[in-house]
Amino acid sequence: MELKVYNIKGEETGSQVTLDDTIFAIEPNDHALYLDVKHYMANNRQGTHKSKERAEVAGSTRKIKKQKGTGTARAGSIKSPVFRGGGRVFGPRPKDYSFKLNKKIKQLARKSALSYKAKEEKIIILENFNFDTPNTSEYLAIKNNLKIADKKTLLVLQEPNKNIYLSSRNLKGSKTVIASELTTYDILDAKTILFVEGSLDVLEKMF
Repeated sequence: MELKVYNIKGEETGSQVTLDDTIFAIEPNDHALYLDVKHYMANNRQGTHKSKERAEVAGSTRKIKKQKGTGTARAGSIKSPVFRGGGRVFGPRPKDYSFKLNKKIKQLARKSALSYKAKEEKIIILENFNFDTPNTSEYLAIKNNLKIADKKTLLVLQEPNKNIYLSSRNLKGSKTVIASELTTYDILDAKTILFVEGSLDVLEKMF
């Protein structure tokens, strides 16, 4: 698949790039996509949820009423779960939700996600660019020039660029990553993916 290369003014540069069919034109594997997104989201869970059980609740340990003769059920502690303010029965406890996923499955998932985006024509190739200083308005101008200002976008860079990152992070629906840290979740979450030319070489080396 060949795509035209655009500059930051939204104009065609006259050059084209050929996307690697082994990355952008495979038969997508939906189950691999499911597993990788689940893996990403599970690893991001804090798992710090916790509620107090009856042994952990603060309160008196005295017997709150006599054993017999009250006409109601016997009760031995105000911390019982049946009373308001008592401990919780089978409440949440801290838990690690992360799990292992094979590297080949993760690669297949990313290729599948990229193939979907390529098939839907949601990929734009930009020539390499840079900002002298962080400037959000300049980054917004690029999105306006490409007519994607109202869409959730993912910009994939060849290497870390602080000025571009700082320029894009305040814009709602704009995210910037480097090619080596590209995830299946980020690819699927974006409506349009912007690749700078150099990032495609990094992807080919990765896969």
